[in-house]
Amino acid sequence: MKFRYTIMYAENVEQTLAFYEEAFGLDRAFLHESGDYGELNTGDTKLAFSSLELMTSLGKHPSSGNVQSPNFEIAFETHDVAGNLVTALKAGAELVQGTEHMPWGQTIAYVRDLNGYLVEICTPVAA
Repeated sequence: MKFRYTIMYAENVEQTLAFYEEAFGLDRAFLHESGDYGELNTGDTKLAFSSLELMTSLGKHPSSGNVQSPNFEIAFETHDVAGNLVTALKAGAELVQGTEHMPWGQTIAYVRDLNGYLVEICTPVAA
């Protein structure tokens, strides 16, 4: 078995893809002509987005979650957390936690994307 992709639900898939391209420097892999589904190149595992409207029509009863009490996060690894944080904020991300050095040797920061999802920007964990 192989972990292939994560699909997050969004009001506007095209706008969400554009945000992730600008905020995190990701490349678009695919956007369906309907605009209801798209993917970003993130290595072997894809980060995908599906519209709330499509998921509702499929009977999935999607929720964008509670921004005050997130139940998951996605993380992007970089060697320049502070620089990537500035880029994400300029693209419209909302600051949750500024750059912080953790006791286990990792540097982290947190933002919310335009759909309210929690995104960690982090360095690799030090050995």
